[in-house]
Amino acid sequence: MPAFLRQCFIPLCFWAVSLCVVGGPARAQGIELIDDSGRAVVLKAPAQRVVTLSSQVTEIAFAAGAGNKIVATVNSSDFPAEALKLPRIGESLQPDYNKIASYRPDLIISQLSTQVDPLEELNVPLFISAPESLAEIADSVETFGALLGTSNIARPRADLLRQTIDMLIHTNASRSAQQRPVRVFIQAGPEPDLTLSGDHLLSDVIDLCGGLNVFAQEYSLTPKISPSEVIAAKPDIVLVGRSGAGSAPVADPQALAYWKSVGLPAARNGQVFMMEADVLFRPGPRLIEAAGSLCAAIDRAHQ
Repeated sequence: MPAFLRQCFIPLCFWAVSLCVVGGPARAQGIELIDDSGRAVVLKAPAQRVVTLSSQVTEIAFAAGAGNKIVATVNSSDFPAEALKLPRIGESLQPDYNKIASYRPDLIISQLSTQVDPLEELNVPLFISAPESLAEIADSVETFGALLGTSNIARPRADLLRQTIDMLIHTNASRSAQQRPVRVFIQAGPEPDLTLSGDHLLSDVIDLCGGLNVFAQEYSLTPKISPSEVIAAKPDIVLVGRSGAGSAPVADPQALAYWKSVGLPAARNGQVFMMEADVLFRPGPRLIEAAGSLCAAIDRAHQ
């Protein structure tokens, strides 16, 4: 289900506007949106004190111009730099509910629908945000603007992300039709035995770029694989998610040496690259912004 506006409380809202009037002149303006778990979330007014329960939610809130509305977040929230200064309420999977309550939030945003029941007793509106496509990331930025009262900032930023996506689609559509897909092995971290299946959003980005995730058909989201399986999959490129690597593909000497040692042809051709793991693996605006450089690296493998 798309993360952007699916349904307004009053259906006369115009396209791309998430703010709806919920009553006559005697009542304040309110908001009702359907979140990514299919729940209707109602706010009397844009939220002013928000707790974010995942790093990707924090990134999207900052992208929507609402970082100053976040009163606390989880330990993994590390981007942008301002997020590092926020108070912490524990891990994403096991936040401290007493700490959450102590910050008196008027909205909690999580990516996990499994947290709906545990958080219910706090009696605070909970919005689930779990974008599953590049378009839904852009939609989420605009939705957060409606939730947090920063639509004047969020909407232009969301439109810019959509323009980037449209440009990628236009640039790569004819190329993908004329050339065979570049076979890509995603090394999901510093160790070589973990990858991502086609259920991960990064796999869709690779497809958009004219590539093919060689382990797209695996059942697990993060399957473990052996060097022999990678060699048998015949990737043209190895893409490594590595912390601190930067948002554009660059040579990965460590992974290159390893894959050369086990006889992977792509390594012998020097086609082993790394990018910042959080950019690749978090479904946030940075993935859209970095997709162009990833597409360029995949295109070069055609040459």
